[in-house]
Amino acid sequence: MKEVHVDKIVDAVEALCMKAAYDLPKDVEDRIVACSKQEESEFGKYIFDQILENVHYARDNDYPICQDTGAAVFFIEVGQDVHITGGSLEDAINEGVRRGYTNGYLRKSMVLDPVFNRKNTGDNTPAIIHTFIVPGDKLKITILPKGGGSENMGKLAMLTPSAGLEGVKKFIVDAVKTAGGNPCPPVVVGVGIGGTMEKTTLLAKKALARKVGEPNPNPQYAQLEQELLEEINNTGVGPQGLGGRITALAVHIEYFPAHITGLPVAVNLNCHAARHAEVVL
Repeated sequence: MKEVHVDKIVDAVEALCMKAAYDLPKDVEDRIVACSKQEESEFGKYIFDQILENVHYARDNDYPICQDTGAAVFFIEVGQDVHITGGSLEDAINEGVRRGYTNGYLRKSMVLDPVFNRKNTGDNTPAIIHTFIVPGDKLKITILPKGGGSENMGKLAMLTPSAGLEGVKKFIVDAVKTAGGNPCPPVVVGVGIGGTMEKTTLLAKKALARKVGEPNPNPQYAQLEQELLEEINNTGVGPQGLGGRITALAVHIEYFPAHITGLPVAVNLNCHAARHAEVVL
């Protein structure tokens, strides 16, 4: 049984918060560079140049790539042979967020109550934590800072099986078209299909944690991702919603078995600053 003390988790989370905010991952930057070469609009090309300049400036100077440093969303894979000592995993994650957002001078965006007391918590806690028990003796922590502009453009549809593939595709493409420039395109489109209402939205969020442009291992879904990406990039929304060829950097789909009466579909958009960072303890 491998032991991991909560102090180690706190330190790791603090560092992840700052790394994700300052340093756009290589997979995202590479995809932005590749898509910039496909952009046909002159103004769209200019926007891509500005995006890349911002990426480099943030990385070189330890500045947040975006002023909205997001809700701190975590995917935690806990090996079944790992024993966490010294306290609770959830408390350790929140303490790491508290320190990371404070010491990293990152914007705090969480409010105490969504309706009756919208007072800022002052430290960006509580974090949004999704925990999975997996085989092995490793603890993998992935952070996905999620800005409000893109998160607010998420959509959920409880379709019926009669909607079929075409109904699924229409819902996804329409969701991106309706979002327009609000999620700061070019976006990464996370899609969840199947499960139940809460499961499909989680799948859509988890899809955003995948390396940008990495295809689904199922060939049918990989093909669907490419078809949707082409359709979305034919909408004319373009970079920052100002027209052009590239509206999306990638479409990522995650799927799960569903009830015989249901075909739930969720779309969760991420802006071009598709921040994510991970560590394995």
